[in-house]
Amino acid sequence: SYTLTSAPRHIALTLTDRQGQVVAQAEGQTDSQGLFTQELTVKKPQLWSPESPYLYKLTVELREGNKTLDRLTFDTGIRTVMVTPEGGFQLNGQSRKIKGVCLHHDLGPLGIASNKAALIREVRILKEMGCDAIRTAHHMPSQQQMQVYDSLGMMVMAESFDEWQKPKMPNGYNRFWEDYWEKDITTLVVNHRNHPSIVMWSIGNEIPEQHLADSGVANLRKLQDICHRLDPTRPVTTGIDLVDKALGSGFAAAIEVPGFNYRTFKYDEAYPKLPQGILLGSETTSTVSSRGVYKFPVEPRQDPAYSDGQCSSYDLECCSWSNLLEDDFTLQDDRPWVIGQFVWTGFDYLGEPTPYDIYWPSRSSYFGICDLAGLPKDRYYFYRSQWRKDEHTIHLLPHWTWPDRVGQVTPVYCYTDCPTAELFVNGKSQGRITKNPDSKFDRYRLRWNDVVYEPGELKVVVYNARGKKVGQQVVRTAGAPASILLEPDRTVLAADGDDLAYITVSLVDADGTFVPRADDEMTFEVTGAGTFRGVCNGDATSLESFVEPKMHLFSGKLVVVLQASQQAGELRLTVRGRGMESTITLFVQE
Repeated sequence: SYTLTSAPRHIALTLTDRQGQVVAQAEGQTDSQGLFTQELTVKKPQLWSPESPYLYKLTVELREGNKTLDRLTFDTGIRTVMVTPEGGFQLNGQSRKIKGVCLHHDLGPLGIASNKAALIREVRILKEMGCDAIRTAHHMPSQQQMQVYDSLGMMVMAESFDEWQKPKMPNGYNRFWEDYWEKDITTLVVNHRNHPSIVMWSIGNEIPEQHLADSGVANLRKLQDICHRLDPTRPVTTGIDLVDKALGSGFAAAIEVPGFNYRTFKYDEAYPKLPQGILLGSETTSTVSSRGVYKFPVEPRQDPAYSDGQCSSYDLECCSWSNLLEDDFTLQDDRPWVIGQFVWTGFDYLGEPTPYDIYWPSRSSYFGICDLAGLPKDRYYFYRSQWRKDEHTIHLLPHWTWPDRVGQVTPVYCYTDCPTAELFVNGKSQGRITKNPDSKFDRYRLRWNDVVYEPGELKVVVYNARGKKVGQQVVRTAGAPASILLEPDRTVLAADGDDLAYITVSLVDADGTFVPRADDEMTFEVTGAGTFRGVCNGDATSLESFVEPKMHLFSGKLVVVLQASQQAGELRLTVRGRGMESTITLFVQE
């Protein structure tokens, strides 16, 4: 549908497939209000999905007689979305649990300005983990975001407000609510409703008036009604955190898809009170961790506080109001009426360094499955082991370079989709164990809690349900750093002045073993067809500049970002540190 402000005009629609073949056409006149609505019939359409993000091109022409006054061509897709008590969330008629993450609006060291290459990198990292959905928390997405999500196959919950009339903070959106709420929700829906990747609209996050049966429910209905009027094809949700109050006021019953932010302990109690018959984890988990940092003794903790301002990557730490990964996976797996989740968060982001809100110098989050540089934390492989069914996941933690822990108990975990594994330390078996569905921490993890550290080789062998070996992983104790390793996410860039390459920098020993505790300062020199754009090591406590060509390694790694020029040529990065030097050459092509 399109609304035109002029007098009645002639409209022509043409839909073409990837090969440029016309698959549907239609023509018609706008009415006296300038409104034009037309249905197109496509025989045997290719359906859009995260697994197969097929896009068509739709050309819309505005004509007067034989003259074309205007023409617009854009990508779109064909797919259906439905949410029912019987089938849960259904895409193209197939029930599936949403495997989603929340993303804040910044791109780590690049800041908040949108960049297509950075967005593509984010999506590729998430899809490799098995993620199939993104919640734009708590902001309206850009057209560039939506184009990337359409083309790469990522479902989207497009969110609008973090605040309505009642303020969370005095200088929040409440100041503009009366004048702009209708304009802004209309802009969100009209601007993005042709994107097949959007499967749900969110009209708010943790709105303070959830408990108000009058204004809270009234505002919810107004927003939801506008979404349905402008786009009757998608369901509407909102993130509820005041569960008891929202149930009492009727707020939770009024929303089409009730979304709970955390409050896993309220799911079973709330479900019978929800007439919709379904429940979405609109914001889940908020487990905290620092990449490559391990704390001892290994035990579950809420609101951890360590002198170095870090969190443990054994993935057993969360905040007082949040929970661990197992809690949400148990609900997803055991409650058919739970239709999926959006984990807080896919990537670390600038600001909100909980649980170190008053610790200096923490300046970015610990919630991310990946750190601020986009490097996967151990938790990434926990999610991959549950979300990827097409490939096996085998991931050991922690690293095995602990000169200060010889003879001490150092628990070893394995994140894998397989049910059974055997662990070896220098060839000595530590036992073969199987996941236990009756144990919270052993249902999804394989844990050897009594391993005594000795330097050498850590090896895990994993077995499927039939007892057949399907793979193994080896982790070795690192020696002294011997060279700088440079690993680019891509080697060919477009000469558009905007394309980016991300190069992971680390130190390895003489045998090529990663040195996981290295914290040396690295310097960077960029020559040729591009420039140095930024650097990040993922350390939430680091105050080193993102835009200066130097930075210390954190847990052995950092990431350098290079930007292509508008001229073709070779783009070289030279990294120096610890008396060593390494150079990599990328290619910028027109």
